[in-house]
Order: sequence, then C-alpha cells, then structure tokens
Amino acid sequence: MRLQEDKKYTFFITGGGTGGHIYPAVAIADELCEKGENIYYIGNPDNLEYEIVNQKGFKFLPVKVHGMPRRAGLGLVKWCVELSFAIMKSCFYILKYKPDSVFGTGGYVSAPALIAAKILKVPYMMHDCDAKPGLVTRKLAPRASAVSLAFECAKSEIQNPNCLINGNPIRKTFKTISKEEARKNLGLSNKTTLCIMGGSQGARTINDASVDILKKLSKEFDLQIIFQTGKKNFERVIEQLIKIYPEYECDSNLIVRPYFEDMVTVLKASDIAVSRAGSLSISEICASGAASILVPYPHAAADHQRKNARYMEEKGASMYLEDEVVNADTLLEMILELVQNSKKLSLLQTNALALAKYDAADVICDRLLEIAGKE
Repeated sequence: MRLQEDKKYTFFITGGGTGGHIYPAVAIADELCEKGENIYYIGNPDNLEYEIVNQKGFKFLPVKVHGMPRRAGLGLVKWCVELSFAIMKSCFYILKYKPDSVFGTGGYVSAPALIAAKILKVPYMMHDCDAKPGLVTRKLAPRASAVSLAFECAKSEIQNPNCLINGNPIRKTFKTISKEEARKNLGLSNKTTLCIMGGSQGARTINDASVDILKKLSKEFDLQIIFQTGKKNFERVIEQLIKIYPEYECDSNLIVRPYFEDMVTVLKASDIAVSRAGSLSISEICASGAASILVPYPHAAADHQRKNARYMEEKGASMYLEDEVVNADTLLEMILELVQNSKKLSLLQTNALALAKYDAADVICDRLLEIAGKE
C-alpha cells in the first residue's frame, strides 16, 4: 500500500538471462506500472530480457554482465572486471534516476544493480523462485529490506527476518482465460492437449525424445500437441521432424514453434505439460491446473531443478523423469500413463491447482511500496 498518496515512486527492476528470472520481474513491473509508478528495467542487452522489456515498453538500462565462471583462471579475472564495470554503471543509473527502491529476481544479471543499491544505501527487495536459493540471493539477502520466496523450504537458506513465502509472481491472465478460450485462440479443438517445452532456451534432451513420438501421439491417440523447441534448437528439431514426419505441417493436431510470447494461453490450453523444472514454469503449470512430467536440467546451479521437481512429486502434483533416461520410449510411456488413466491425470491436475498462488505480485508490490515510502 502507498504510504505517501501524493508521491509517484521510481523503481528499478532487474533480472534476466532466462525466463525464470525475467517473467517474475516483468510481472512486478507490470503491476507497479498499473499503479502509476515510474519503472526502469536493468538488464543485459544481449539477453532475452532486452527483447521482452522493449515489447512491454519499459525504459531499459543496459549493463553488460555474464554468469560467473566455475573455475579459477583468466576467465574469472575478466568476469570480475566486467562485474565491476557493471556495478559502476548501475551506480551511475541510481545517481541519475534516483530510484526509491530496487527489486531483483536473483541471478547474475540482477547482481550489479542490487550491489549498487547496497553501496549507495538504496533500499532493495529480492525474490528467489527456487527451492534452493541462488548465490546472488544468499549473499545479498541479509541487507535486503525484504526477501520474497516461492518455496517454504528455501527460508532456511536466507539470513533475513523479513521473508515472505508467497510463490512466484505470475501474469494476471492465468486467472481470467478459460481452457476453451485458450484452445480457440490457438486454433485447436476442445480435446486432450499436451504441451512440450524446455523453458525459454529449449531443452535438447526433451526435444529429441519428443520429435520421435509426435506422429504417434497425434495419429494413434489423437492428442493435440503444442511444442516449444526453444529458439536455438528450432532448426535442428525441424530437420529431424521432416525426416520422420514430412507432412507434419498438415497435421491440425500439431503446433511447433521456437518460442511462444504468450505462454499463458499455451499452458491454459493444455491438460499435460512436459517441462524442465524451473520454478516459474512450475508455478505457471500449477496456475493452469495441468498435470506435468518434469525433467530437471541436471546441470542447474545448486541442483535447484531437481529440488523443485522432487517437491512437486512429493505433493502428488507431478511425475518425475531424470534427464539421463529420457528417450522416445520413456517419455511416451509416461505421457500415455496419464492419457490412458483419467483418474491419475485428474489427481495430478487437482493437486497442481491446489499449489497455485495467484496473488504473489500484489503482495510483493505492496511490500515494495511500503519500503519505498519509508525511505
């Protein structure tokens, strides 16, 4: 809630690299913008956030920073220099635009702006979407005015008494669009629909296994399939698909694209989702009431995707499949286990929907406005 009704606040929002960091940040930016606040988005102009933020119309402030190398050496030295310049540039932005508060969603892209806020004593709030909080969140959380977390189990990793456990901020349209409307918008019929996705960057393991079974799922089981390949994997998928199923473009059951700007419609249209186990993907799957088969990325930092996927499995809201055993046979078997067992499908969908949290963006924005108003 706003503490000074006549004041229009300025906020820096930061987060990038992957959709899991970008979309929660954008959801908060959207909410603050609706409230009439001034928004500046700090991100890497070489990453996905630049494209998304420009489409949204927010003012974009570029910083060049990349993920920290895992080994000592010249690469780490170069990275330290790059981070130092990014922090200095973020300090310049703060001195120029004078934000009342900074909000970051963790990850390397948000680090420079959050560190700059700490240096210049600008209040900042953080959100971490994973069951195992990332390095940036763990290091910077102690000085944050508040920390928002998606998972209760993450709280033990955070040294800050002001923790909010409220799930991930998701787009408001998850509340409003119906399954029938979503399918109609995609040109699909009102029948069982499967979504296959590997996150904003795609997932080669899932893609390769899926290509081999698309025709079978469509022709033998009459499933509708929405397949997001990831931009960098799209050409490879199409080359494989043409060899296996050259007439795939004429199949009304199939939609194959590199990337969907509107994942709300895609997921709301779906009964089942095959996905990596990024926290935002999981939150949006739950908000859609879809059953899921989660394939955690095995090289994720701190193995957070396995922890996310195991949490969903323990809650009876998902099936779990290790990346190393994913192939056409194992994936087909698990999909058909849900398609052919309506009781299990319904149970997973019900349990997923029970985990959905729709008000995270409202809670975070209210807290941000309190933080800004106190300074």
